[in-house]
Amino acid sequence: MNRLRSAARHYPFLLSAVIVGGAGLGLWLGLHLELGARVLVSEFTVLVAVVESIGMVKNILKKKFGVDILAITAIVATVLIGEYWASLIIVIMYTGGEALEDFAQRRAKRELSSLLNKSPVIAHVIRRKETLDVAIDSVKIGDVILVKPGELVPVDGELLSDEATLDESSITGESMPVERVVGAQILSGSLNGANSFTMRVTHLAKDSQYQRIVALVAEAAESKAPFVRLADRYAVPFTILAYVLAAVGWLISGEASRFAEVLVVATPCPLIIAVPVAFIAGMSRAARHGIIIKYAGVLEQVSRVKTVAFDKTGTLTHGQPELSEIRAVGISDNDLLKLTAAAEQHSAHTLAHSIVVAAKFRGINIPLCGSVNETTAHGLTAIVSGKLVVVGKYGFVLDVAPETEEADLQPGEMAVYVAVDGAFAGTLILRDELRPDAVETMTWLQRLGVKHTLMLTGDAEATAVHVANQLGVETVKSECLPLDKVHAVQMIVDRPVMMVGDGVNDAPVLAVADIGVAMGARGSTAASESADVVIMKDDLQRVGRTVQVGVETIRIAKQSIWIGMILSIGLMLVAVSGVIPAILGAGFQEAIDLIAIANALRALGGRANVVRYVAKNSRDRPSALEPKKELTNAG
Repeated sequence: MNRLRSAARHYPFLLSAVIVGGAGLGLWLGLHLELGARVLVSEFTVLVAVVESIGMVKNILKKKFGVDILAITAIVATVLIGEYWASLIIVIMYTGGEALEDFAQRRAKRELSSLLNKSPVIAHVIRRKETLDVAIDSVKIGDVILVKPGELVPVDGELLSDEATLDESSITGESMPVERVVGAQILSGSLNGANSFTMRVTHLAKDSQYQRIVALVAEAAESKAPFVRLADRYAVPFTILAYVLAAVGWLISGEASRFAEVLVVATPCPLIIAVPVAFIAGMSRAARHGIIIKYAGVLEQVSRVKTVAFDKTGTLTHGQPELSEIRAVGISDNDLLKLTAAAEQHSAHTLAHSIVVAAKFRGINIPLCGSVNETTAHGLTAIVSGKLVVVGKYGFVLDVAPETEEADLQPGEMAVYVAVDGAFAGTLILRDELRPDAVETMTWLQRLGVKHTLMLTGDAEATAVHVANQLGVETVKSECLPLDKVHAVQMIVDRPVMMVGDGVNDAPVLAVADIGVAMGARGSTAASESADVVIMKDDLQRVGRTVQVGVETIRIAKQSIWIGMILSIGLMLVAVSGVIPAILGAGFQEAIDLIAIANALRALGGRANVVRYVAKNSRDRPSALEPKKELTNAG
């Protein structure tokens, strides 16, 4: 029996084939030897009922009340009244339903399992001018590896070749190839283009981006949603109703066969199958958008989210200051930027990097510099094209150029002062700009049912309030330490609460929130590991997409439950009158199973579903919420 039950659990297609084969043998015996057919089929179906009863009793002892009891009762009842063919159909339907579930889950997990199937296992390591193929677990930090055309990058690293063209769609969801230049960070799991390149390993295989995703996917694929237990709770009143109607049919007719006929059409396979299929389909749909949902139960939480809290830097803003204004004095804007970038090009300061990037973006040829002398947290001096350039804070430059003017700054702005040969030359204004999709994302969340928005940040109050006002965020908590963020989330009354962050300091609050969402494309490992949802593309709109997938998945799961229940109740009411023979009722119930499963698979999404969704909402939601790049691969 244990082996039979194990086969039912692990090899549903095989078990179904055996049962169908048994049905064929029974049919042959029925045509040639009726008594033999009756004995064979009856014993076989009772055996299946006994095996399933063992699991049912174990669940009841654990206070898990499901709907298996209806199927088992129907099997036994039809055998007792001599309707052995009907009992065989119920068995085929029941085990076949498991086979259909297995097929549907394989179909739904296609996008998830593709990550596992493509996981690289070897790396071409260059040692002593020789290329060796070694297991990726043996690759060490600092090793130089060769990535050949069409291969997946096995581990995270730094590009040593001049350039590389990569497809990062499996990591970030971005469909367009990206160009990387020497020194750029290369993510494992990226697909190389037409040319080989070399890279230096910066992370071990177990810590690399692709392997982290694979681990999340494996964990997600094995999870079971709490909402599935809700389907069992639906089944309690459904089971009671089925027994009441069956008893009424027996009392009205005075025939025990009527009891069996009602129970046959009450077999609740839609409740058992459709809900997990819908959840796995929803997780697969999210994965197509670069959203890794660790646990199926997160979808149920996401669908009911009432409050969304955001970190500011790197989440609502880019997290990297950008040059927003040049205020030159006595020289041109481009000359001021060129001299400043030349002096800053060897500095490790964040603002220095932003200035150099801005100069390159404007096509400015940055000259070499010499005699660089940097004073930590204040500024630096350098000789550029024979000129003494001083760059830094107001007080640092004021000591060299007494006429330096302090800039009038808005909240969130930072100033870099510049003096050239002892004369004040101007100021560069930088700010951490809002993400371009931040406002649209807030609007989308509100229309998906989110009631409250909150911003938690370590920044000063003036900067935090300025950003919140731009976005329409209703509550701001500034100058927060990690523990302050945790306390703020714990105090929120209107739940569930979703927290969105990206840094190491966000890891604790992501763990305590009802739903933690990590912007994993640039976020820390700690944030990703403590979160329930990891967004692999640096795109805030995917927060809205996550909520949308959750809402639509739960809606479809509930639809599947009600479709199965309503159709079954309708058939039960008809069966009470005695017009549906047991064998025909079993066939009807199989049709209900197929309808419920087909509906649950709609949670996979697709172009047609997105078109209908956009058409429905186009009159009242900005088109920016459904950008064309999303519709191309939408689900």
